[in-house]
Amino acid sequence: MSQKRINYYEAAPNAMKAMMGLEKAASQSVLPAALRELVRIRASQINGCAYCIDMHTADALKAGETPRRLMAISAWKETPFFDARERAALLWTETLTLVADKHAPDDIYQEVAAQFDAQALSELTFVIAAINAWNRFGVGFAMQPR
Repeated sequence: MSQKRINYYEAAPNAMKAMMGLEKAASQSVLPAALRELVRIRASQINGCAYCIDMHTADALKAGETPRRLMAISAWKETPFFDARERAALLWTETLTLVADKHAPDDIYQEVAAQFDAQALSELTFVIAAINAWNRFGVGFAMQPR
């Protein structure tokens, strides 16, 4: 186990207050809670954040997700378990999480935008941005599931 790292909640309380405000706004989104959790899990898988994977898997189960679908998120392209809207959300999640590699090309944007109105697409992007930020804290400060 690595050396204990700082408590970023205590070290930067004003920034944490802002992050929690973003989370509150995301929880009031037009997007269903289960879809938000699928997105959070997929980004966390890509980023290797065990803490967030654990937390959002539990939250997804509470939101009505099934274990079978949760176990298939990393292979969503190869399964029939996700509908067109969920597939678009997962595609956008992967694209933005790997933005340095994928750059959000027009064809992907059009595919995703066909499934979401402007508000939902904006809110989806905020959820993706927020979980990617949280993943940086989880990985950077070596947070572990409890």
